[in-house]
Amino acid sequence: MGASFRIAISAFVLSCLVGPHAASAHAIIVSSAPAAGAIVSGDAVSIRLHFNSRIDHARSKLTLFAPNGVSQAVTPAADAPVDELNADAAHLSSGAWRLRWQVLSVDGHITRGDIPFNVR
Repeated sequence: MGASFRIAISAFVLSCLVGPHAASAHAIIVSSAPAAGAIVSGDAVSIRLHFNSRIDHARSKLTLFAPNGVSQAVTPAADAPVDELNADAAHLSSGAWRLRWQVLSVDGHITRGDIPFNVR
């Protein structure tokens, strides 16, 4: 066997060992309600975040930022499926809101992001 063949085989084995773990290392949003840029009617919104892997509900957070910049914590539902973070928010004024989420995947990686939406 030549050196280049051994290097190619080693690279392939390493990618097989590292690849699956890297792909599942972070919880990534598969779908969200409200969706980014959505316009919701009324003063209440059902928050439904679906992830590509299980998340640790006890260590996950949701925060809403009002049009005036004031933040409020939102308590996630305790009975959500293992790959979802769900909550309900009420008494939202009209304007541009931002939902900030932070989750801990069961393998210990934290991911976070923001979902902007509008209430009218």
